[in-house]
Amino acid sequence: MESLYTGLYLVIFSISLMLLISLGLAVIFGMMKVINLAHGEFMMVGGYTCVLAVNAGAPLWLGVLAGGLFTGVLGVIVERLVIRFLYGRIIDTLLATWGLSLLFVGAATTLFGASGMGISTSFTNVNIGGMNVSSYNLVLCVFSLLLLVLTWWLAVRSKAGLIVRGTMQASDMASCLGVDRARVYMATFGFGACLAGLAGAALAPITGVSPSMGGFFVAKAFITVIVGGHLPLIGATAASSIFGAIDGVVSYIYSSVMGEVTMLIAAVLLLRMLPMGITGRMKRGM
Repeated sequence: MESLYTGLYLVIFSISLMLLISLGLAVIFGMMKVINLAHGEFMMVGGYTCVLAVNAGAPLWLGVLAGGLFTGVLGVIVERLVIRFLYGRIIDTLLATWGLSLLFVGAATTLFGASGMGISTSFTNVNIGGMNVSSYNLVLCVFSLLLLVLTWWLAVRSKAGLIVRGTMQASDMASCLGVDRARVYMATFGFGACLAGLAGAALAPITGVSPSMGGFFVAKAFITVIVGGHLPLIGATAASSIFGAIDGVVSYIYSSVMGEVTMLIAAVLLLRMLPMGITGRMKRGM
């Protein structure tokens, strides 16, 4: 029974991590069709902001919030200075965001050095079915779910979400109805960057932060969003559940390396069977 609890916990935690790191990319790439290779570096910025805030005396929750807000503002600046000139030019956007990722890594290395930084938390372990589990990991699972619910509500239930979805699907028609397309694109990109920053900040107590941390997450995030298909939130949630379950089970039975290898094989097989992704045949929505 204890092994069952352990396996179940690892599956839930892996799903939460996959969803957390891919949610921001689901907004930027899934909705805006912008290939953001700097997604991992936005997470890095959020992580560093959180670490600096906590080391300055702020509580962890405030550090996470600061990481998300600062990264969101940075995303707005990047969209205004770079991305807004490249919509519809996929290759140019890819090269530009790749250059941004190199710039962010170089800046972080110059400011903080190549070694990693970390923070400690006051969270203790809890006993679940005879297994000691970090209570912060459980908080992270809840945090990931709350971010998903918030993003879904903003996209589906709010007026702003309706405007964003309408603009992304028919920008010319939205402009004829008086929608400021530039402002919508700016806000959407900023929100996606904010989600990436929140993810990096929330993961900082577990993984630490370093200039190279973005490279560890960006591949998993892209695989999740691409396999999810053209419905960003539904697809990312479905793909995160599949890959998280595979990674959790295989990591528990064998090792974390085998878990990641198996997850990659599953992604290739899914794309082979479903070239348009998991949600490829669904009607347009979120």
